[in-house]
Amino acid sequence: MRRALLTLSLLACPLSAAGAGGMDGMMTSGMPMTGMTHMSMPMTPSPTVPGLSRMGLQMQLDMRAMMMPMMNDLARMSGRSFERAFMSMMIPHHQSAIDSSRAVLERAKDAQVRAWATKIIEDQTREIAQMQAQLRAYGGPNAAAMARMVQMNQMMDMPAMIRASSMPERTFLEGMIPHHAAANEKANLALQRTQDPFVLDLAGRIIAAQAAEMHDFQTWLRAHP
Repeated sequence: MRRALLTLSLLACPLSAAGAGGMDGMMTSGMPMTGMTHMSMPMTPSPTVPGLSRMGLQMQLDMRAMMMPMMNDLARMSGRSFERAFMSMMIPHHQSAIDSSRAVLERAKDAQVRAWATKIIEDQTREIAQMQAQLRAYGGPNAAAMARMVQMNQMMDMPAMIRASSMPERTFLEGMIPHHAAANEKANLALQRTQDPFVLDLAGRIIAAQAAEMHDFQTWLRAHP
């Protein structure tokens, strides 16, 4: 129950009805520029979220602001166009988690954090290969959707933050919580917008695995102020 509540709390902001154009033309609308204020914020405690620093809270806000237009576009789609766009977004989203996990393995000493990072690399590398194979059968990726997610990853640049941090384990986990929440939001949408057996199974696995990890990450953060 606590894992489910954590997922719901991080996805609580409603999707905006704003934003014109579909996913096929999504690059024309551009990415919201948040200024990435988290990059220079000190890792002091947040006054509102136990266990989370101000920088971690700002990362959540920044990631949410960038994800909303993409989610709005995705929510207007259905059928094969949805399935292609969903997987095209999820592949670079997974790759970002893999890159961040590799970055923390370069510096982290905490055995539990290292185990989580290793599992993320293994699980999400496997899912990327599965999605790539499925997309080939479905006519290839949605290039615009994939490019926009890559652009968001570059703007956030979590691996660089982890490598520069004096507390790489904390920076990694604080970044992965909203990162997982964004993946779960897309996966929850997939459960509503498609009947495709592969996508439904993938979405269910993403939600189960990443909600559990979000709960565990938050527990670690509260125990390591």
